[in-house]
Amino acid sequence: MENLDVMVLRTLRDWRQAGKRALLATVVRTWGSSPRPIGSIMALAEDGAVVGSVSGGCIEDDLIYRHTQAYSGKEPGHQIPSGPPSFVKYGVTADEAHRFGLPCGGTLELLLEYDPDAEALDALVRALESGRLMRRTVRLSDGEVALAEAESPQELTLSPELLANTFGPEYRMLLIGAGQLTEYLATMALFSGFAVTVCDPREEYRGTWSVPGAAVVSDMPDDVVLAFRPDRRSCVIALTHDPKLDDLALLEALKTESFYVGAIGSRRNNEARHQRMIEHFGLTAADLQRLRGPIGVFIGSKTPAEIAVSIMAEVLAVKNGVVLPRDMEVAQAKNLRAMQANEPGTLVCGVAAKR
Repeated sequence: MENLDVMVLRTLRDWRQAGKRALLATVVRTWGSSPRPIGSIMALAEDGAVVGSVSGGCIEDDLIYRHTQAYSGKEPGHQIPSGPPSFVKYGVTADEAHRFGLPCGGTLELLLEYDPDAEALDALVRALESGRLMRRTVRLSDGEVALAEAESPQELTLSPELLANTFGPEYRMLLIGAGQLTEYLATMALFSGFAVTVCDPREEYRGTWSVPGAAVVSDMPDDVVLAFRPDRRSCVIALTHDPKLDDLALLEALKTESFYVGAIGSRRNNEARHQRMIEHFGLTAADLQRLRGPIGVFIGSKTPAEIAVSIMAEVLAVKNGVVLPRDMEVAQAKNLRAMQANEPGTLVCGVAAKR
């Protein structure tokens, strides 16, 4: 699965280039609980085709009904929408909130842009596909669009004159090693909206790869990291347990702006990895602060699938700016369990442990 915003904008561009009438809906305000965050977008074509989401589905159904009726001319009271952007609110009353499936007390407001310019959409999509972060500004008086490259992600802003929304390129994940754990993690990353690249120079692992949608490369991992050019929307995860493959890739990844750099392994292996990087590559403890390991959140995972869930949860938490409690870190949780196991009255290797 590709980045949802890119998919919505690309589909909308294709509709408009094909001469179809369509609208772009953006969530611009919410009050109380809301199923979708501010900045979420959805595109709707004149034939009822829809891509993206602004709610859990009921609001989409209402928009589809109202606008397809207008486009088809089946109901004289429904005029074909056109002109400058307009606002629409859903869930203002308790009855409407129930009707549209909004949480109790939830209200949201949408901005509807009618027949967005195909050339401006094409310019935006091309910029996003080339890996650029873009700020799209809409003049509310007439729908005129301006595009500018953004230096960092920004929240949607709305004034009486303008709406500005930032769209970023896809989040990317580079996985070192093509084993079974990687297959589970790549699958989860793909349906979470990441573009996934898997690197493994070992033919015996690449030959059994079975996850469609992930790019697989065979060059040495450190060369792949350099070619991948990780940015602030990228993560690099080493999964081979082989220092010859993992260490050099991690070394290069730590030089980048990747939001997440980590490696699989036990607490002992993680300590050994830090020691190697300090002794052989001249890194300092400060240099290694960004290196995560053992990776994942502690959920007692044992199988490759469960470990992949643990890792993906941590990646998403870091991506979304969520600070996880230390007790959820794998190393911290296991250390705490070890301490608890050594409390008085607990048997360790058949002998009562002492404090």
